[in-house]
Amino acid sequence: MKGIRGKTISVTLFLFILILIPENSPARVTGYCNNCHTMHYSQGGGLPSAWGTSGPYNALLMNDCVGCHTAPSGVQNTGSNEIPYINQVSGPTYGTSGNTLAGGSFYWMAQGDDTKGHNANGIANQDGTLGTVPPGGTDLGSQITCAGSYGCHGDRGESSDYKAIYGAHHATGSIDGATVGTSYRFLLGVVGYEDSDWEYQPSSSTHNQYKGVDRAGETEDDSSTIGHLCGDCHGDFHHGTGNIASSGWRSPWFRHPTDYDMGNTPSDSEYRNYGGATNEYNVVAPVASEDVSSVKSTVNFSDDTIVTCISCHRAHGSPYFKLLRWDYRGNDWSGCGTCHTWKQ
Repeated sequence: MKGIRGKTISVTLFLFILILIPENSPARVTGYCNNCHTMHYSQGGGLPSAWGTSGPYNALLMNDCVGCHTAPSGVQNTGSNEIPYINQVSGPTYGTSGNTLAGGSFYWMAQGDDTKGHNANGIANQDGTLGTVPPGGTDLGSQITCAGSYGCHGDRGESSDYKAIYGAHHATGSIDGATVGTSYRFLLGVVGYEDSDWEYQPSSSTHNQYKGVDRAGETEDDSSTIGHLCGDCHGDFHHGTGNIASSGWRSPWFRHPTDYDMGNTPSDSEYRNYGGATNEYNVVAPVASEDVSSVKSTVNFSDDTIVTCISCHRAHGSPYFKLLRWDYRGNDWSGCGTCHTWKQ
């Protein structure tokens, strides 16, 4: 009886723990403290090769943002690595069967081509053509950073990368956008469904689910969407009277629509062929949805085929012009043809 009773308690406790863990919880650092932290920034009278050389760093860290998320020479993402590598020393392979993650990689831009990635401080020099003025936006006054006032991640009310992201890697709870740690990929205020391996070799059933909103007009906005975040710097490409629509928020467009659901088009339009005969979610040109409580493996054109900025672009970088997901300049129309199916 004692053994049976003990097993019952163990099973009950296990189920209780499962209930406490939200289905869509933040990507959280696990493992031993000394994987990331050092008490004195010294080991054996020197610095191990895995540590950054410009420390000591805030929060007793061994490295900075770029240092932690840059793969060591010869190392790439494997789908099981605990640290997502968004910068590589050696060239990564690109595509749905490659080893780049959802945001792409800064690698190609860091080789000297400003058109292939965001010029994040610590990875590349300031853009030689644009300077500190993002396309479709106003002068930021500084080179962009990973986090903080001039970055995408963390609290942009904080000037320091470290303060902006502080504590987020240890956050628990559901992704509700209320704090940095409970925001989608630490993008404060943004929500979404996070793929557990950062979209390593994604498929229609295993991918990020991006938040979008089916806007009724060009000035309508929703700060919880991934497109809104992009629009903070690239505002003319996202919202603003006269900047996007012709009149009445409909085709023909002046600029490619964002936060617009393809379900607003006629039922016999080419856009209704997204995903083929079964309308399968296509990771080549991902679409956003208003509901991000789970992954959409198929779409039904009811607020789940929302065009967003990263339907076409990678956030960090790609091997293609303007951070595009496919080689638009090389006459690869596969990505465009995912939505514009009659033109494929």
